[in-house]
Amino acid sequence: MKRIFALLLIALFATVDVAPAFAQAETRIEVAQQQKRRTLFDVLFGAEPQQAPPPVQQTQPRRAAPTAALPPPKPQVEKAENATRLAVFGDSMAVDLAKALERFYAEDPNLLVIDQGVGSSGFVRDDYFNWNKTIGEQIAADSFDLAIVIIGVNDRQEIRVNGQSYNSLTPQWTSAYQARLNDFLGQLRAARKPVIWVGLPPMSKTEYSAAMSQISALYKMAAFSSGAEYLDIYERFLGEDGKYSSQGPDVNGQNARMRKDDGIHFSTAGADKLAFYISQSIRTFYRGGGITVAVADPLLGTDAAAMLRPPYQGQGQTRLLEVAGAVVPISRAPQRAADLLVATPQPASDMGFSLEQLMAAPIGRADAFGVGIDPSAEQGNGEE
Repeated sequence: MKRIFALLLIALFATVDVAPAFAQAETRIEVAQQQKRRTLFDVLFGAEPQQAPPPVQQTQPRRAAPTAALPPPKPQVEKAENATRLAVFGDSMAVDLAKALERFYAEDPNLLVIDQGVGSSGFVRDDYFNWNKTIGEQIAADSFDLAIVIIGVNDRQEIRVNGQSYNSLTPQWTSAYQARLNDFLGQLRAARKPVIWVGLPPMSKTEYSAAMSQISALYKMAAFSSGAEYLDIYERFLGEDGKYSSQGPDVNGQNARMRKDDGIHFSTAGADKLAFYISQSIRTFYRGGGITVAVADPLLGTDAAAMLRPPYQGQGQTRLLEVAGAVVPISRAPQRAADLLVATPQPASDMGFSLEQLMAAPIGRADAFGVGIDPSAEQGNGEE
């Protein structure tokens, strides 16, 4: 019986497909191999808790770091069709000044700056560039409303007139130079064009600076005689010691380089400072909407109009101009004098002391001038 049962089992195994069973066994073996084997420690104290798998970090695409960039430029202000036309005439200093004035009035739609500077030009070498002819052409073309003039750094050289040459700053040179200044400013006055003439600043070389100061004095006299406004900037660009300095406070009060290396021209900061000073004088004529010209002569309508005006012939009259208020300070409007000498004839009795009286004035009196008579000596002679 047992034998028959064994044979039946063998026959049963022979008819059943054992391949899937072996495959499942192999799978279970692989799974078992993948599982961690239990140790004696696990049996006694329990299985070690499995740590949760670390969270999967989602990587986001990296953004490019922002790059440094200059601030966007200010939008260009379009100038009005009827904007006041401010022309800057002169030499290379006028070129730098025109750029500074363009920056200063960049956001003002009612004022247009026109650069009319010509490098290496002046009033001496009219064979190179003739300013008197040019200003006449500009006036005829009506190309500007208000004139700014800064010139002179090239004029310390001999002048040639009618085939004759004269050394700089000699009487003959001065006379010829004045005639050209008179012609230039006379044309502007006849055309009723307001003029602001800018004096020259101190220069680094002493001898050259002295010559420029003498030429500036001629400009001051010319501006007075023609009714133009003269802007004296000399002291504004001196150092604390009263001498030339390439450094100085800028328009924001910060110490900056005011002059270029040549000791003549303005740096950008210096030109901007000069533009600020000039803007104060421009306000006399320009108030945001156009040019106003009250009178061609700054003394017209005042007691000073009857004043005996000094002849336009030299620098000795400069102080009289300052007293009369013809030289306009940068920071304030001129204060006119209330009592002025007039050109009316005076009676002979009011002419003051005669020469004989001055010679005989006693020592100690203000008009003795060191040649007076000693009263005690006179008395002594009388007693004898």
